[in-house]
Amino acid sequence: MRGQLVRRTWEHDPSLYAPARFRRACHYEAFIPDELAEFSESISSELSGIVSEAEAAIRTLNSVVSPALAPFARLLLRSESIASSKIEGMQVEVREIARAQTQLNPGRNVRSVVREVLGNIDAMESAIERGSAAEEITLENIVDIHRILMKSASNSHLAGLIRKEQNWIGGNDYNPCGADFVPPPQEELAALMADLCRAMNEDHLPPVIQAGLVHAQFETIHPFHDGNGRTGRALVHVILRRRGMSPVYVPPISIVLAGRKERYVEGLTKFRRGETSEWLSIFSEAAARSAHLASSYVREVESLQDKWRKSLAAASNPRSDAAAWAIIDILPAHPVITVPVATLATGRTKAVVGEGLKQLEAAGILSRLPIGGGATTWESAQLLDLISDLEAGEPPSSSE
Repeated sequence: MRGQLVRRTWEHDPSLYAPARFRRACHYEAFIPDELAEFSESISSELSGIVSEAEAAIRTLNSVVSPALAPFARLLLRSESIASSKIEGMQVEVREIARAQTQLNPGRNVRSVVREVLGNIDAMESAIERGSAAEEITLENIVDIHRILMKSASNSHLAGLIRKEQNWIGGNDYNPCGADFVPPPQEELAALMADLCRAMNEDHLPPVIQAGLVHAQFETIHPFHDGNGRTGRALVHVILRRRGMSPVYVPPISIVLAGRKERYVEGLTKFRRGETSEWLSIFSEAAARSAHLASSYVREVESLQDKWRKSLAAASNPRSDAAAWAIIDILPAHPVITVPVATLATGRTKAVVGEGLKQLEAAGILSRLPIGGGATTWESAQLLDLISDLEAGEPPSSSE
């Protein structure tokens, strides 16, 4: 076991509004993990091979960097954020998310869960940027990441607040007795989080192993009332970026973890039991699969853009500096688009952008959506289908 269980008593609470059996005193065992800083367990040759494959795949994903490919970075980050939300039970269909991004003006009807997932997309980008830019990771950095990720949540009043009471996973809502897992008591958090920060600032381990260990340790500590999963998965990308593994493209690891959620939870349990290599194998395999998946979609979207350019040339062949060409470049980041969005993304005027969108519609690249009460909206059905397959963890059809 990578830690120790401490027996605690849940006090009798006659004022609790709950069935009588939950108001009684009971005993439970909370888990206090071993420190993570200066981790020195041996790494088997089999695990080393899996880690090497994962790191090579992430480097390959990030090997082609140019301003023209910037929309792909946004697409992958979007997919990672949505999958991370999906693990927490926030299920939203790809088209609903994409369309909602153009409908967040006052008075437009967007479901609360959609608003929260959209908030997670922007928050994940901000969290990774802030965390990776910090000279040294501190508790304040982690709290800031949590605050950003939780600002759109229904319980946003808990954003950025380290818990001051015992929490638990599973069981009932009234006490931790019989819970599936009870994290460390609140008085242990200061020391454990200080150790976690030290582990995040080290560089003696391979980046993927460091990211996997920090994620599992953070989930074990469970320092916040809510949002621990999303924060813990954001920390993975903070580490990979700080270590130079993913300077542009994040491997959407949460897509793979969401598709194998039971194995993911089982892996975290194995980590606590001391089966560290088992967890690291699960995590490293997910990192490798996600990077390979992302690379295949980068190629697929590039191919789709080439087809669009040929279609546009055949339909109207606008001049080389026309806005329509620039809109094709930025579509991967904006599969559902309006004139204001395209104007901001391309830096062109509204008039020329409006003309460009009409040219793309005439070429069969975009279709107009019947959304009333606001700006005219277009979408790329082909691109949305690709994104849907990516977020489902499926390889592109041409790669099968």
